[in-house]
Order: sequence, then structure tokens, then C-alpha cells
Amino acid sequence: MTLDWLVPYLLWISLFLLLASALTRKSLIAVPGWAIFGFFWLGQPGHYLALEDYFNAALALAAVLLSLYMAWMVLCKGFSSQACFWASYAAAICGIVYFPFAEVEPLRTALIGFTTLITAETLQFFSVPVVMQSWNTLALDGRSVEIILACTAIESIALFVGVILSVQAPFGRRLAALAFSTIAIYGLNIVRNGFVLMAYGWDWFGGDSFNIAHNVVAKAGSIIALLAISYFVFLLLPELLSVIDELAAEIKHPGGDAA
Repeated sequence: MTLDWLVPYLLWISLFLLLASALTRKSLIAVPGWAIFGFFWLGQPGHYLALEDYFNAALALAAVLLSLYMAWMVLCKGFSSQACFWASYAAAICGIVYFPFAEVEPLRTALIGFTTLITAETLQFFSVPVVMQSWNTLALDGRSVEIILACTAIESIALFVGVILSVQAPFGRRLAALAFSTIAIYGLNIVRNGFVLMAYGWDWFGGDSFNIAHNVVAKAGSIIALLAISYFVFLLLPELLSVIDELAAEIKHPGGDAA
């Protein structure tokens, strides 16, 4: 008997517990939240391996280890440090922003369709003869590319929303950092989608154009872009860099009394 039906429930239970712990500042609520979150991620590496997406499979495995480690660390230290409290709050917000699009079909379809349309219209504005074959498929010179959820940048947007909204800083600077990061990430993602389609459709890298454009050039470009966006966010919110440094120190030295 498969337990796949249980996975979404574990996800929402874990997010509810993490959010409740942040709102009430009760660290014992966060412990099962982090643990259940880790078990949820435990089911994800196999999915990515089936798609031969080894990068995301490694990230999912890292999320398992980090979640279980956070559960143990909060159990040891509670919310005696601002960093543990911030991490639980940020994880809850990230999940609440991202997982409705990942798990709720109408929301996922709407976001993918919107991103497909914006990508097509942007390329057409620059006189690229792209054709929108369907609600989620673009074609150029007879070659088609399907837009999926990972092509919408919702993962990166959710991450920045979570870490920005959960940090203790003046609302105006948080709002500025949120607006800048969200617009920059989504705009650069449209550029990324257009680049992959043009590289594949116009055969820029030979017979393996799609893989090189998508898995090498675009992925490297995305990492560089996220680092640059993070730098500007840290300039706007130095409090965020401070709490990340504190969390890193807590992870290295998790021992201590529970609060």
C-alpha cells in the first residue's frame, strides 16, 4: 500500500507547526515541524533522480539533512537565539508561498501559463519569431520547449520572500528589498527562458544545444544572478546578513540549554 497520499498532509502539517511556533515563540512546536518537513523532503530526491535532475536531487537531500538537523538544534537550544526563531519563521513563509503553486493544480497552471505568455510576448517584442503552440509550449524554428513550474522562478521568489519578511527590520526597507528581489528574479527568469528557447531553436551550441543552454549556461547564469541579487538585498537589509551569520554559528555549535 503506497503512502504517497500522506506526503501533502505532512507538508502542510509541518508548515503549520513552523508558522505556529514563530507566531507563539514556542520552540517545542517547531521541533516536530522541522522533523516532519525533513521527512517530506525525504520523498523528493527519487522524483528528481527519475528526471535525471541530479542538481535538484542533491538540493532535496540537503534539505532533508538540514531540516532534521534544525529539529535537533531547536530541541537543544529552543529559541534562545534569534537565528533559530528566524529560520523557523522563514521556512514557514517560504513554504506557504511556494507549495500552493507546487501542490494546487489551478494555481500551478495559472502561473505556468502566465510565464509562457510573458516569455512569448517579450521575445516577440524583440522581433524573435516565437510561436505559442499551447498554453505552456513555445516553438522557434520548428523546435518546441515546454514551460514547467521550475521555469517560473517561484522557488527563488519564495525563498527571498521568506527570508526578507521574517527578518526584524523596518518595514520600508523590507518592502524595498522584497520588491527589488521579486522583480529582478522574475525578469531575469524571462530572459533565461528566452535564451534557452533561442539557443535551442537556432542551434547555437550544435546538436546538444538544449542541454548546454539549459543545464550549463542558464544554470550558471542563474546562480550568478541570485548571488548578485542577494548582495543588493544585504545592502538594503544588513540585519539579514547578521542573522544568517548567527545561524551559521549556531549550526556549527548547536549544543546548549533549551529555552
